[in-house]
Amino acid sequence: MKKRYSLSGALKMASAVTVLSALFVVGCKDGDNFWDSIIPETDEEATSAQIENYVFYPAVQPSTDANIAQLRVPAGFKINKFADKLGKPRILVADASGHIYASDREAGIVMMLTDADGDGVSENTKTVATIKQVHGLTMHNGKMYLAAVNEVYVADINPDGTLGLPKMIIDDLPDGGQHPNRTLAFGPDNKMYLSVGSTCNSCPEPNPENATMLRAEEDGSNRKVIAKGLRNTIGFGWHPETNELWGMDHGIDWLGDNEQKEEVNQIRQGADYGWPYIYGEGKYNPGDRPQGDTTYQQYLQKTTLPTLTYQAHAAPMAMAFYSGSMFPGEYKNDAFVAMRGSWNRSQPVGYKIVRLHFENGKPVRFDDFVTGFTINNNKAHFGRLVGVTVHKDGSLLFSDDTNGVIYRVSYQ
Repeated sequence: MKKRYSLSGALKMASAVTVLSALFVVGCKDGDNFWDSIIPETDEEATSAQIENYVFYPAVQPSTDANIAQLRVPAGFKINKFADKLGKPRILVADASGHIYASDREAGIVMMLTDADGDGVSENTKTVATIKQVHGLTMHNGKMYLAAVNEVYVADINPDGTLGLPKMIIDDLPDGGQHPNRTLAFGPDNKMYLSVGSTCNSCPEPNPENATMLRAEEDGSNRKVIAKGLRNTIGFGWHPETNELWGMDHGIDWLGDNEQKEEVNQIRQGADYGWPYIYGEGKYNPGDRPQGDTTYQQYLQKTTLPTLTYQAHAAPMAMAFYSGSMFPGEYKNDAFVAMRGSWNRSQPVGYKIVRLHFENGKPVRFDDFVTGFTINNNKAHFGRLVGVTVHKDGSLLFSDDTNGVIYRVSYQ
């Protein structure tokens, strides 16, 4: 069934189903610049937009041996189940001893997995922490840091890999809303970085810490916003050679099959990445006008645009730079990104692991790395991917919270 939705002024884009195209009809004024000419700059001129869009959820199928056998990886690589029947594993981290940790936000637990015999399959899974809605995980100076919606905890890592009793060090992160999946990591400066997504698809945020990257001390003190206008940057990390911070931001929904593209941003101190007013390559979001006397053009001038973009609605999740020694040398210092998969598009995209190539420290293109999770002519899937980490042996691990599987990609 096709439905049509209209916006006027600052009305937000609402739900829609089964759509064929996107068409914007906007008030205009004189001006040489294309965007200046089609987007009015004040409330004295009418703004209207007709949006047509899809909702499409592929059916869920089990991760059978037959389905896994048709997954595609580059020549020389192979893929297998590292562990299954795990519930809903999300973020993954690996330590130097070979322990793998996975958060399950729905169950409120952190699991530890071990592959003692080195055959590429975990023999043991143990719950090592219980925290309501735990999601983000990172290790620093022999401790595990764990992020829930409003809280951050720290726990000692015992010699056997288990965790001591978590201690809360932050208790007042903003409420989650639409994007409650906090992630965190420590930078080369030994500071804690926290990604806090927006509460909505597209709206002015009353809390200045939403849709931002935060930075704090190891103990959670001195928390500050270092970058804003980031709708939901779950995956981020520092390039191993340049120490520059890169992140992948989720685009706005309800702008059509091919808008808004997912963004690769170099995250810098004090930068504004435009959400919710400016998106992609400097386009204006007709659903939200900058507040006060600021015009779209003025907001664009202070917006930091993405370095690279990716197919809209692919939904980038965790990102991990490759620092292992198993893969061919050309993979060193490139990043792997889990693309969870679309729901707001006529044909599904995402549902894969992609390789983000860096040249001279800058991202230049994406290549598919693991594909084949959509089946039955794209009408079904058997994996929505979330976490990515590099095992101590150099293999790549990634999680699927649909069928409760962690996959392992190795090279021989």
